[in-house]
Amino acid sequence: MSLKFSKFFEAYGIGIGLRIPHYQHILEKKPGVSWFEIISENFMGNGGKPEILLDKILESYKVVPHGVGLYFGSVDPLDREHLKRLKKLIQKTKTPWVSDHLAWGSVDGTYVHDLLPMPYTLAAAKLTAQKIKEAQDFLEVPIGVENISSYAQYRSSKMTEWEFLTEVVETADCGILLDVNNLYVNSQNHGFDPLAYLDYIPLKRVIQFHIAGHSRLPKYILDTHDQPVSLAVWRLYGEVIRRGGPRPTLLEWDDAIPSFEEVYQEALKAKAFIDAYQSTEPRGGKS
Repeated sequence: MSLKFSKFFEAYGIGIGLRIPHYQHILEKKPGVSWFEIISENFMGNGGKPEILLDKILESYKVVPHGVGLYFGSVDPLDREHLKRLKKLIQKTKTPWVSDHLAWGSVDGTYVHDLLPMPYTLAAAKLTAQKIKEAQDFLEVPIGVENISSYAQYRSSKMTEWEFLTEVVETADCGILLDVNNLYVNSQNHGFDPLAYLDYIPLKRVIQFHIAGHSRLPKYILDTHDQPVSLAVWRLYGEVIRRGGPRPTLLEWDDAIPSFEEVYQEALKAKAFIDAYQSTEPRGGKS
């Protein structure tokens, strides 16, 4: 699999999540957004309003599916029917990559409908990597696995989060969807240096970035996606771009959703960090 994921940035740039409160504005006003990210499972049915909406969006915009239901970290085998529906969606959107989370959420076919953190062990990494590889081979596009936010850790863990992520993606030969907000949230909740994380992970495998807002509570930070991106997260975003170059960047805003324009203007703040990187690059940039 090619690791030149930086090529995706030229075609996709900065986008936002496609959310219900903005549907009418997008269809009527046709704002100049580079691309939209959709929740895969919301558009994997057979026809109906979601498919009609997606067809209309695809007339004017690029779309990338982002899943919440593959549960690569669960011990259950992959759901083949889920994969078939996802592949059909990918063929419809013609996206060059797809993403889901480095998490588990099912036991013996029962789903908790949540993204639960992994125990950071070699056995868990090998099982997870094998499932990602199987899914990637079936879907025939690169998969980016996302680092999730977490609020508890396993006593059984033998690795750091960044060691575990690296073991998984190197073994699976897949990409990373680096959620910069989740990285910052976890660094604060679990007391590690986010730069140590960036020092270790293979940045060449980063396919895409997520940025989002969080809420600071008395004892921990909660990944809420209900407000603007914090200054600390923007600084971390700038640092990872400085180290590895730009990638398609997606702003998530999923609760207390303001107007389309407010969300889009928040996303466009990423452009300052991308421009700063590109201004320091030799003509032609990095390969």
